[in-house]
Amino acid sequence: MSNRPDTTAWPPGAGHALLVVVGLICQEVGASIAVLVFPRVGALGMVFLRVLFSAIILVPIARPRLRGVRTASWMTVAGFGLVLALMNGLFYLSLDRIPLGAAVTIEVLGPLVLSVVAARRAVAWVWAGMAAAGVALLGDGSFGRLDPIGVLLAAGAGTAWAFYILLSRQTGQRFARLDGLAIAMTVGALASAPFGIASAGAALLHPEVLLLGAAVALLSSTVPYGLELVALRHLHSSAFATLMSLAPAAAALAGLVLLRQSFTWVGVLAMVLVIGASVGAVRSARMHDPAPEAPDEVT
Repeated sequence: MSNRPDTTAWPPGAGHALLVVVGLICQEVGASIAVLVFPRVGALGMVFLRVLFSAIILVPIARPRLRGVRTASWMTVAGFGLVLALMNGLFYLSLDRIPLGAAVTIEVLGPLVLSVVAARRAVAWVWAGMAAAGVALLGDGSFGRLDPIGVLLAAGAGTAWAFYILLSRQTGQRFARLDGLAIAMTVGALASAPFGIASAGAALLHPEVLLLGAAVALLSSTVPYGLELVALRHLHSSAFATLMSLAPAAAALAGLVLLRQSFTWVGVLAMVLVIGASVGAVRSARMHDPAPEAPDEVT
């Protein structure tokens, strides 16, 4: 037998990185479909449908075991569910006012700030300045005139995204398989129900709307969150954040192809600056995560 290394093998973690990229593409395609449904149910109605159908799909698949779960784990998964609902709500409200590519470029600043804070190095502020320059270019007509409230909503979604990264990892460590995600989606559905029903009313009962809501749930929540939850059990949080930095480019392309939302070369430069800053920041952070805790329920 030969002792020569297998040069055709994927590098360690490549498979889990691919899971994140696939989930990212699905998420942006789902967001594009959601925008098309906004006139029927509104942004908050779409959020409710997305999280509700995600819970309906995930709970029978995961069949989460609830007995023996520690109080700390319940607090983690409940917080994860509330953050999911808040992040999606703010993001969809921003999409109702500004283009998809611009919204995601602003939203990705949340994970970027998380990386800058974790780095505790002077070079991190270089990345922060690069990101700030990219965001400043967004207001230069690169995606058209941006609504200020839409910008603030996208920034709020980015803040929630940073908490999502932290809570998703903790949930994956505390719960086996997809149990934590199924519970979190149920919490998110209950939290978003009053707002979604008030926004959409009887339109939520139309078969076409329900079908589109299920499609958005699969593409934007069930598939990407499930893939990310699995990947986060094996990827360092900085590697995950680096991959998620590609979100603005994926969103801009999805908006261009599916929603016909154009952008200029200034917009391309803005996205390149933000993506480059995000990658640089997470590589500078070199965060050392604690060892994973054993799940409450092991099957």
